[in-house]
Amino acid sequence: MEAFNHRLNTYIDSWMGPRDPRVRGWFLLDDYPPTFVCTILYLLMVWMGPKYMKDRQPYSCRRILVVYNLALTLLSLYMFYELVTAVWQGGYNFFCQDTRSAGAADDKIIHVLWWYYFSKLIEFMDTFFFILRKNNHQITFLHVYHHATMLNIWWFVMNWVPCGHSYFGATFNSFIHVLMYSYYGLSAIPAMRPYLWWKKYITQGQLVQFVLTMIQTSCAVVWPCGFPMGWLYFQISYMITLIVLFVNFYIKTYKKHGASRKKDYRNGAVASVNGHTNGTAPAETVKHRKPRAD
Repeated sequence: MEAFNHRLNTYIDSWMGPRDPRVRGWFLLDDYPPTFVCTILYLLMVWMGPKYMKDRQPYSCRRILVVYNLALTLLSLYMFYELVTAVWQGGYNFFCQDTRSAGAADDKIIHVLWWYYFSKLIEFMDTFFFILRKNNHQITFLHVYHHATMLNIWWFVMNWVPCGHSYFGATFNSFIHVLMYSYYGLSAIPAMRPYLWWKKYITQGQLVQFVLTMIQTSCAVVWPCGFPMGWLYFQISYMITLIVLFVNFYIKTYKKHGASRKKDYRNGAVASVNGHTNGTAPAETVKHRKPRAD
């Protein structure tokens, strides 16, 4: 295994160039296979999990979902706060920021972004809970694509560009995840469901995040500062894929469902709040629950 890792690392380094020595020896970062294996195991879970649960009763997971989502809310809040303060401390430039220009602020951002990378591994549990609860309609291509790619992308980011212009997307995404995981934590409490009205705006916030990240990344192409151009072009391309997929999700989830609800009202049907009435989810509303875009 050590010989294989050495050959693989040599190949990756010859392709990508020298790694950033500031993350040498950090957990999961020296070798790519652990990250790749975790991704393969995740995809196997997506494929085999629903089959395993097919003839079994769904699990509630209510209490653990509250704890899990609260923990990710707090982690996202911590990352957002630390990134914002480090960017302010280092006087980061919105238009372009190199990876070796802010001293101690760079080091702080590197440490926070490692947690951001690791959080993408933790977030595989989102899908695990969908499978246990038999919410298979939530396991969309967008959901799997986003989860599987982010962990791998951030392994490469942490090894080559772990600070500088890489900060923006992670900062904005951490803020969105504060809103998103707090929403899902509260939605696991039946009595809170009628009061949760902002899910639609979380998706809108995600789309704003992708557009602003693409604009901010493009600024570094127009006004370069030494940040590697290859990374900038890749990030722009990746943002485009997310924008296309999230716009498609938004249209299918909210525009079509909105038209369907208007038709129900015209036919005299009684609509429930967020698909729930008195904190319970009737069987007929569960079937049409909005898929989760994260």
